[in-house]
Amino acid sequence: MPRLFETRRFLQSSSEALAPSEQTSTMKRLFGFEKEDISSWHRLVCLLNRPTDPASLGIFRFLFGMMMALDITQERGLSHLDYKYLDGAPVCRFPLFNFLKPLPMDWMFFVYFVMFLGAVGIMLGCFYRLACLMFISTYWYVFFLDKTTWNNHSYLYGLIGFQLTLMDANRYWSLDGLRNSRKRNAHVPLWNYTMLRTQIFIVYFIAGVKKLDADWVEGYSMKYLVHHWLFDPFKLILPVELINLMVVHGGGLILDLTAGYLLFFDATRPVAFFFVSYFHCMNSQLFSIGMFSYTMLATSPLFCYPDWPRRFFGRFPEFLQPILPFVSPAPIPSSSCVYPKPPSGSGEQQEEAHAAPKPTTPSFKHKFRAIFTILYIMEQFFLPYSHFLTQGYNNWTNGLYGYSWDMMVHARSHQHVKITYRDGVTGEMGYLNPGVFTQSRRWKDHGDMLKQYATCLSENLPRFKISEPEIYFDIWVSINDRFQQRIFDPRVDLVKADWSPFRPNSWLMPLLVDLSPWRTKFEEIEGSLDNQTEVVFIADFPGLYLENFVSEDLGNTSVQVLEGLVNVEIVDEKKNYSLQPGEKMQIPAGAYHKVYTVSEGPSCYMYIYVNTTEAELQRNFTKLSELQEKVRNGTETEPLPLELQPLITGLDNLDSDHSVIDPVVRLFLKRQKRMQEVKKRREASMVERFQRFASKKYYSIRRGFLMTAIALRNLAVGLPPLEQLTREVAYANMKEPETENDQDERLNDEVGHGEL
Repeated sequence: MPRLFETRRFLQSSSEALAPSEQTSTMKRLFGFEKEDISSWHRLVCLLNRPTDPASLGIFRFLFGMMMALDITQERGLSHLDYKYLDGAPVCRFPLFNFLKPLPMDWMFFVYFVMFLGAVGIMLGCFYRLACLMFISTYWYVFFLDKTTWNNHSYLYGLIGFQLTLMDANRYWSLDGLRNSRKRNAHVPLWNYTMLRTQIFIVYFIAGVKKLDADWVEGYSMKYLVHHWLFDPFKLILPVELINLMVVHGGGLILDLTAGYLLFFDATRPVAFFFVSYFHCMNSQLFSIGMFSYTMLATSPLFCYPDWPRRFFGRFPEFLQPILPFVSPAPIPSSSCVYPKPPSGSGEQQEEAHAAPKPTTPSFKHKFRAIFTILYIMEQFFLPYSHFLTQGYNNWTNGLYGYSWDMMVHARSHQHVKITYRDGVTGEMGYLNPGVFTQSRRWKDHGDMLKQYATCLSENLPRFKISEPEIYFDIWVSINDRFQQRIFDPRVDLVKADWSPFRPNSWLMPLLVDLSPWRTKFEEIEGSLDNQTEVVFIADFPGLYLENFVSEDLGNTSVQVLEGLVNVEIVDEKKNYSLQPGEKMQIPAGAYHKVYTVSEGPSCYMYIYVNTTEAELQRNFTKLSELQEKVRNGTETEPLPLELQPLITGLDNLDSDHSVIDPVVRLFLKRQKRMQEVKKRREASMVERFQRFASKKYYSIRRGFLMTAIALRNLAVGLPPLEQLTREVAYANMKEPETENDQDERLNDEVGHGEL
């Protein structure tokens, strides 16, 4: 069990002064309660409503509200809200419930404004209950509005916001406490801590259980992470393969499984703090996950004794005490708690009992809160394994992703996506660009979103004179380094296809798990190829075929069968070739071909190709680099031709209309300049990195607030003249000059793995 109850005695409050002076039992010392405390329903209710110091809960409330206020401008999308919700544009969206629609643009800014005020209210403990309702009502609306942004930590934020709404987290370091003396520094019931601690335990532990999946244990799920610069220190003592297996996958598995337990016990908590903090700091650099790492860091002190803020802030100088949380006054009684009867004892104990709160018996509200706590904890343990109910969402994942805590268990790559439409009246067929009418790419992996996308396309295509359209998807996915294979049946019209959240998708193709052992062979094949040769591994089902086009750039492409039987049709030549395992054939460039699976079982084959155009370009770059170096060190005495002069003078000294320069030289110099800029950024000092980070965040947050102010003004007094609105938006869009030259994203393919 997680650390549901605190183990340390409270400050010397009146209720604690009544406790008998006897040696603490081992169970009390480890778990914070005696076996007798859970021996009956009455005792359990009293235990869950036991008076507890509000200090730790108040600090967490402040930190969580602050993180959510920052998160709203970033991962929730306030800074680019007008790009996400386009008024009047034919955009396909993916809400949980199809009747959910985004409000007009200005009203969406208002929704986010209410959410932000709620987060700030939670942070300050100001009109606390109202602030919580403002936050969670708008948060869950935005959450349900777009499944493409779902992830486990966004779900966690909503859960914690819901829990805080029910708790007395404004009893410490809050504005409500300044306004109301009954709330200031008052006890909170123990179930407030129980629920939060259990929730964090579940996040860690279930995430660890989900990582017991064979793909994670064998090191396939997140193997690309090993190339990140954060793991460079490990490369001094371990080979890359062991870092992937032992550090990335083994370390992640062990930490998730044990973090909740290590945080639970006094003896192991310092060790847990170190590893958990290190883990989340690494995650903040490895992934674009917003405030999640920092929010999880803020949850760790919840496992400490509830009075830790009093002892911590008590170490600060006295002149700071007025602005810091309480450090000395003992908590006062609260009606939310159940106080025990004073025990009989010595006269001194009886004298202390006069200052104790009056003993109370559990009322209906105490019993109801105890029941709710138990049911909520049971529900949170059940939901990650409830996917036998929501079967329509089970597309090679653990179900309705977002409450499963299967974090980073699956890594996907897409090789081929084709959308075909057919006019239901004329029979005319054509193709659509993948992603047309949508801003998301996650629809490619989830059957429920694909159904919504097909329905949306069928509603938009009639505007382009396509009547009663039928929509077919051919999507090839590799999960955790397996073969590229189809995830959906390309023969099914998804406009008319049935889908239910409570039934499996009949048009979902099964994952070919029997072919998983081939992954070890993939590594051998890839290791035998040179740096310029690429390979793609394909698996297909009997009776289906892959239609593919080989670009002119790929002048040396062949297909080789690994398992099963295939027929290769060269469309232009109208010829068919039969291939058996081990056989291969050359595929002509600049032409379509089809690979049919004719065996009784699935076929496996691989494309081996060289990008001849890219290879030639790299050879030219190497020659230009050598020539440039010779000129600089004086070993090249012959004058350079006019078209090569920029190798010395650079592009900056050329006129914009200069047309003599060789295109390859121009591309070489541009790439060289960008790589120098990236190198400069990566070698920057910590101060420069922080300044760049702070500046980027400032302009992002600045735009969010300015656009919100414009929207609120529009709602209050109406739209201004178009010229004024254009100037206001342009002012909000203002960026720091350096940020416009950020080349990191465009250089991912040019400078290797680098920073992921």
